[in-house]
Amino acid sequence: MASIQKDIPIAAPAAAVWDAVRDFGAVHTRVARGFVTDTKLDGDIRIVSFANGSVVREQLVDCNDERRRLVYAIKNERITQHSASFQIVSEGEERCRVIWTTDVLPHEIAPYIEQQMELGARAMQDTLGRPHA
Repeated sequence: MASIQKDIPIAAPAAAVWDAVRDFGAVHTRVARGFVTDTKLDGDIRIVSFANGSVVREQLVDCNDERRRLVYAIKNERITQHSASFQIVSEGEERCRVIWTTDVLPHEIAPYIEQQMELGARAMQDTLGRPHA
């Protein structure tokens, strides 16, 4: 299984970033504007529309406020296994990191997923705060 991880610096307090990330139905307005264009909730499933025209169904697996960690999964005709997590790690009062990890099969789709995660990471920095050194 391919495992892809993005370590995303965010110039914003961890609590504020977590508040946005944990809002499962608002990723298009609060987390990754431009990369995600719309989100609709259907119970614990969010239907996510991306700027490239893709639409996926992401199932909420866990939302842990204490650990500031959200986990979701995707299964469709192209992806036999997809599990992803966001964890917010504080770096002082005004900075944090978003650790975004995705495990995916088949291996052949990993380069596409990694490219999309890179675009998503940039959108998160623009939406949640400004990148810092």
